[in-house]
Amino acid sequence: MKSPFLYSDSNKRYYTYDYFLRQKFGRKVFKVTLDGGFTCPNIDGSKGIGGCTYCSSRGSGDFAAPASLSIEEQYDAVRKVMDRKWEGGLCIPYFQAHTNTYAPTCVLREKFERALLLPNSVGLDIATRADCISDETEKYLRELHERTFLTVELGLQTVHEITAKRINRCHSYDEFLSGYEKLRGLNVCIHIINGLPGETHEMMLDTAREIARLHPFMVKIHLLHIISGTQMEKEYNSGEFSLPTLEEYKNTVCDQLEILPPDVVIARVTGDGAPETLVAPLWSRKKFVVMNEIDKELLRRNSMQGAKFC
Repeated sequence: MKSPFLYSDSNKRYYTYDYFLRQKFGRKVFKVTLDGGFTCPNIDGSKGIGGCTYCSSRGSGDFAAPASLSIEEQYDAVRKVMDRKWEGGLCIPYFQAHTNTYAPTCVLREKFERALLLPNSVGLDIATRADCISDETEKYLRELHERTFLTVELGLQTVHEITAKRINRCHSYDEFLSGYEKLRGLNVCIHIINGLPGETHEMMLDTAREIARLHPFMVKIHLLHIISGTQMEKEYNSGEFSLPTLEEYKNTVCDQLEILPPDVVIARVTGDGAPETLVAPLWSRKKFVVMNEIDKELLRRNSMQGAKFC
């Protein structure tokens, strides 16, 4: 059954990234995760040490090929795996691991220009932190924006300072806003995480309300995963906090979607945890079940993305 939502050609009642890319490029497009060998200012001591408490040793780049391989070798290895699902699809190189603007511009240029030359590539996706956008970096990103389909992903996770300190984010919301404003006019994707320690349902909706006010190009909604070997695993195992049930998570995401503007692309509504390192929640392993529950809840409510946007 076709959805009544404007930006959909399926049963989805929110603006999926897949729909956006198919409309833009006329065919299936998928991202190819790369590890550019970067680090992070709250790992190397510039802002802090240890990284965000939920972050794996690979800086969220767990699905990339080894960083010891060249950009070209990584791309080829991951693309071959993705081609098994979507043969003949177009690709967007995705620098995901750690903070991918945390280096001199000459280093960024060397890596990103190589990515633009990869076969079947139609864009570039760069994940970073809002406090790692220098004036020179901003200028280069705007240059890339003029030359290719560029998306810059900013890890916010929450607007609440008490949570940011607890997860060792090591930058304030004011710093985030400063970096976001620098990128005004570019395709910016904001990351948020539901289920962070100490956050209530209403706190998570506060984050969605603030993102609605900012009105970015895209939002990525993650579920908190507990990954083995992280500081957050220790906190979780000691009983310092609990995780949402599938029912609670489904309701939170649907409430957030209703708040967000209908023309904001939704990159994802849940997340992937590498099976070999995922500690909890185990229900998240069935990603399509989670997505289906969200679809069914929006249908039950007779609602859709933007239904409560003001």
